[in-house]
Amino acid sequence: MFPLSAISSTMPMQNLLPSVNVAPSEAAPLPSVPDLKSPAPLDGTQGITSPQSSGDSFANLLGSMVADVNNSQQTAVATVNNLQAGGNVSLHQAVIAMEEANVSFQLMVEVRNKMLDAYQEIMRMQV
Repeated sequence: MFPLSAISSTMPMQNLLPSVNVAPSEAAPLPSVPDLKSPAPLDGTQGITSPQSSGDSFANLLGSMVADVNNSQQTAVATVNNLQAGGNVSLHQAVIAMEEANVSFQLMVEVRNKMLDAYQEIMRMQV
């Protein structure tokens, strides 16, 4: 690379950029996406759930989130222990497992904090 001051103003701009001569008919077609499916039509009952089932699904969602965080923590501990024991685990795999567990734990803490803030806001509301 050379500084811009070294480019003379008499030098044509065509010499600075590579020339690409592709006719519109010769352009490569865009690749198709085979896994993309069209959305299913709504029949009116698909997105409606009862209040009881939505409460259960929220509790299940939180429970599965905590279980996933616990699994990632256990995986990180097992990976580090395997590394320390001289197993077939590289250092970068152990660090990645630890960071993955750390990020998932931080996300869980932030979700908990947001839920507590929302609960406290609801408790402050006057009926």
